Amino acid sequence: MSVLIFLKAAIHAGTPLLFATLGEVLTEKSGNLNLGVEGLMLLGAIGGFSAGMITQSTVVAILAALLAGALGGLIYAFLTVTLRANQVVTGLSLTIFGTGVAGFVGKLFMGRNLPENIKAVFGARPLPILSRIPVLGTIFFQHNVFIYGGYLIAIALGIYLYKSKPGLNLRTIGENPHAADASGINVNRYKYLHILAGSAISALGGAYLSLVYVPVWQENVTAGRGWIAVALVIFSMWNPYKAIAGAYLFGGLDIIGFRLQQINFPLSQYIIDMFPYIITIVVLVFSSIYKKRDHSPSALGVSFFREDR
Repeated sequence: MSVLIFLKAAIHAGTPLLFATLGEVLTEKSGNLNLGVEGLMLLGAIGGFSAGMITQSTVVAILAALLAGALGGLIYAFLTVTLRANQVVTGLSLTIFGTGVAGFVGKLFMGRNLPENIKAVFGARPLPILSRIPVLGTIFFQHNVFIYGGYLIAIALGIYLYKSKPGLNLRTIGENPHAADASGINVNRYKYLHILAGSAISALGGAYLSLVYVPVWQENVTAGRGWIAVALVIFSMWNPYKAIAGAYLFGGLDIIGFRLQQINFPLSQYIIDMFPYIITIVVLVFSSIYKKRDHSPSALGVSFFREDR
């Protein structure tokens, strides 16, 4: 039973990583590398939390988080798509911007708890029939609606990318935007739409942290999870389905320290807390060594300029 509880908790801890990873996968499939995931998550966290505190509405809180992430994505898209600014520098700037906004607005809500009605909405709701499946039902289907939303978005994104014409167009843009342009695809429109959508999904990861995981506002609530998500995109090979497994694996690494502490495991808590970040570095190192097996879009990080053809 303790193993099942741990796996269930790993899904809980890995959900913010899943949203952030899926959003970045969608963005990078358009050929744009956004290193501002941490900033987007913080914008979603403060947007959702502040809206929830002010309106006491769950729907408004989620919409505010999506809007905050989309606005952050709009800034990034305007600079990198329209002005063709350096994508790495712009992404890093977005992280600084999101951190600053969350820190400034968050001072108004420091230490304050979410209204009880919002907490109740995000309580555990076992799914009928599915929650009764032995083992799998306990692990996957006895959670809150946010986690179920993560399942649905991951599946829907996979179907969109690999089974639809717009998804094929998007992947073509990521591989060769000039060929896509020559075939009549509006490259910049696709980039804008998918960067905004990806940024909004990433922001949901931050909203999950502030609305569900830690329903009390605290500074730097993301704690570097945005950077882990960037590595998870590589770890999952830009595949939404593999992102599910990767996010929950890292979620397990995130909480394993607390579980080992409960059984008096003879290892420093600080060392255990380093595990997710160590694995992140290992993933990046191996991805650099084995570039021949790289599954990244060929035009990732390259600004599109139509007259370059």
